[in-house]
Amino acid sequence: SFIDETVKPNKLYYYIVRAIDGEGRGYDSEVAGPVKPTGELFHSGRKWVLVGLIVLSAVILYSLYTAHEGMRIRRIPGLEAVDEAIGRATEMGRPVLYVLGLAGASSLTTIASMNILAQVAKRCAEYETRLIVPCYDPVVMNIVREIVRNSYSQAGRPDLYRESDIFFLSDVQFAYAAAVDGIMMRERPGAVFLQGYFYAESLILAETANTIGAIQIAGTTADAQLPFFIAACDYTLIGEEMFAASAYLSRDPKLLGTIRGQDIGKLILIFLLLIGVFLELLGVHWLTAFFDISQTR
Repeated sequence: SFIDETVKPNKLYYYIVRAIDGEGRGYDSEVAGPVKPTGELFHSGRKWVLVGLIVLSAVILYSLYTAHEGMRIRRIPGLEAVDEAIGRATEMGRPVLYVLGLAGASSLTTIASMNILAQVAKRCAEYETRLIVPCYDPVVMNIVREIVRNSYSQAGRPDLYRESDIFFLSDVQFAYAAAVDGIMMRERPGAVFLQGYFYAESLILAETANTIGAIQIAGTTADAQLPFFIAACDYTLIGEEMFAASAYLSRDPKLLGTIRGQDIGKLILIFLLLIGVFLELLGVHWLTAFFDISQTR
C-alpha cells in the first residue's frame, strides 16, 4: 500500500508502479486513476478523539450546571498561603513583589500567572499593601497594568493603584534577573511571588529572595525548574495547580465547576487505562484497537 501525503483536495491524480530489475531497466504497471482526494468530516482513524471530546464536554457542562457555593476541591497549600504571605508583608510594612517569568503574553503559563496576579492584587488593595510587578515583556506589562487596576477597583481602592510600580525592565534573561535581584535587595519585599515560566534564572531569583527573609510562593510549568523552586521556596505550585489557582482563590462556583469536570474526565481516562491493561492481560484487544490511530486513515 502507499499513502500520498502531498495531494491537494479535488484534483485528479494518476499513479503507476515501476519495477527496476538488477540491470536498472524499469517496467511500468498500468496507470491507476484518475482518483480525486476529498476531505473527511473527521479523521476516521481518530474517532476516539471525537468520542472523548463529546464525553469530556458533557462532563464539564454537567459540572457547570450543578456548580454551587461551597463546592470543595483539593487543598493546595501554596494557594492557602497567599493571604498569609500578603498579611506578613503588610505587618512588616514591606511591599509584595510579583514576578511573571520570562514567557510572553501568548503563553498559557503567563495567562495563568496573570489570573493569580489579579487575586493577589485584590488582596494587596484590601490590605493597603504596595505591589511591585517588574515585567520581562512590554506587552505583558500593559496587560498587567489593566489587570491590577481592575483588581484595585473591584476592591474599592482605586486610589491605591500606582502605575509606576508595574514597569518594564529588560527582555534579556540575566539582565532581567539581575534587575529583579536589585529590586529585592533595595525594597526588601515581605512576600515574593514567582509565578510563570522560568529558565536558568529561577534559582538566582529564589535564593536572593531567601536571603532577605521573604516568604516565597513559586509556581511554574517548567519541569526543569521545579526542583530549584521546591528547594528554595516556602511553597511551590506544580504544573496545572497554576491553572486551578484563579478558581481556587476566587471561589467562583463556575470556575470550580470546570475544575471538577476536568478531574472527572481524568478519572475516566485512568479507568479506561486500567480496563485496557486488564483486557490486554486476558488477550482481548478490542479496546487497544479502538485507540490505535495507525489502523485507519
